[in-house]
Amino acid sequence: MPRDPVNKLLLFGATGDLAQRMLLPSLYGLHADGLLPQGLTIVGAARTEHTDDSYREFAKKALDKFLPEDRKDESAVDTYLQRLAYQPIDMSDFAQFKPLAEKVGDVTGGLAIYLSTAPSLFEAAITGLEQAGLGGPTVRIGLEKPLGYDLASSQEINDAVAKVFPEDRTFRIDHYLGKETVQNIMALRFGNTFFEPIWNARGIENVQITIAETVGLEERAGYYDGAGALRDMVANHILQLLALVAMEPPARYDKTAIRDEKAKVFHSLRRITPEDVGKVVVTGQYGAGASGGEIVKGYTDELGKASDTETFVAIKANVDNWRWQGVPFYLRTGKRLPVRRSEIAIQFKPVPHSMFAGRGGMLQPNVLVIRLQPEEYIQLLVMAKEPGLDRDGVKLREVPLNLSLDAEFAGARRRIAYERLLLDLIEGDQTLFVRRDEVEAQWTWIDSIRAGWSANGTRPKSYASGSWGPSAAIALTERDGVTWQDD
Repeated sequence: MPRDPVNKLLLFGATGDLAQRMLLPSLYGLHADGLLPQGLTIVGAARTEHTDDSYREFAKKALDKFLPEDRKDESAVDTYLQRLAYQPIDMSDFAQFKPLAEKVGDVTGGLAIYLSTAPSLFEAAITGLEQAGLGGPTVRIGLEKPLGYDLASSQEINDAVAKVFPEDRTFRIDHYLGKETVQNIMALRFGNTFFEPIWNARGIENVQITIAETVGLEERAGYYDGAGALRDMVANHILQLLALVAMEPPARYDKTAIRDEKAKVFHSLRRITPEDVGKVVVTGQYGAGASGGEIVKGYTDELGKASDTETFVAIKANVDNWRWQGVPFYLRTGKRLPVRRSEIAIQFKPVPHSMFAGRGGMLQPNVLVIRLQPEEYIQLLVMAKEPGLDRDGVKLREVPLNLSLDAEFAGARRRIAYERLLLDLIEGDQTLFVRRDEVEAQWTWIDSIRAGWSANGTRPKSYASGSWGPSAAIALTERDGVTWQDD
């Protein structure tokens, strides 16, 4: 699609953890590779008091800490830091937006705003930007999650944003969509002929999507206890992955065609009723246990108070359309699990008849594993004959066919998700950003689960840190004769 680069970037939350770990290093990476517009200036904004010079020193320390050694180039760092300026701001005070606008300067050449703030400040921030003249037709805005905590609050935020920024200038960020392997889902499905004919209820038995974390609360206690696993992970990352797996082939690779097909998936998700929520949703909260070889506290001990917030959720979801009728999508995410892993496992149906029955070894269904992190690879598990003379019968064994993206594209630099998303924001490409109707359809589905919990008085079941969640999560799949892909 045509690119429309801006010449200014305004970065709210410029002193926060996300800025230090991801945003500042990502922008440096783009700068070092000559991908930023030549005259682009970057203004950081946050409550912390900084001058331009002290903020450049702050940014340099972040680069020293979080940049890989092989990416550090003193000359590139120096020229990158010269792009940076800073303006302190309290976004709840409208009067402080005028000095910010003066710092940003003329926006006729285009301004991209990256807004990462608490949902309670969104409306004030948008109003302040408009009053200061930072909401005109040459300005686009990127919104970092969380965009509300349910459908009603999400609509309220979207309505406030839409008063100033129409949909074609609004970029809702889900950083999972910037991951290389996530985009490879579309390449795998729609760039090859052999998967799509069986990518449906006739060929696929079930789909499993897992995002497992080994960490506990860390520094996110204030946010996480008000959100929980369902809203923190399922409402965005996991449902976006489900949509990429389940969507119909888009006519073109562009923002409209791809997002149209994802939205259709969200509208096809079977609503989970209060009568069914106990049968198809498992919720848990980690207790004490062992993680990473260390004894760790339970959630409430870490938090310092009693809480019914879930740190684990497993769901059996269904997409009610022609392609996926009868195919369960098992979704699972949690904290303090045994390993850190994000992956999609697609189990195909078994062969209709085995000519090898009784001759050594059970046939296993083929499984396609798309690993997103910590490694990035695509693996297809297939049956193969073991070497030998076969006098006692042909013996088959499951073997993996591996495509390691790190190895196969060893000569290409691996980009972190925020590099791609920040560049797309600067250049105006919305393809990898989330549209309003997607967000609201996701929240509608999530709200039905939470309403069911409320109606049934559901409380999370305790599970030991270092385990794969409550035992009910295993039963969720085993009732259907399915085992979680935990290898």
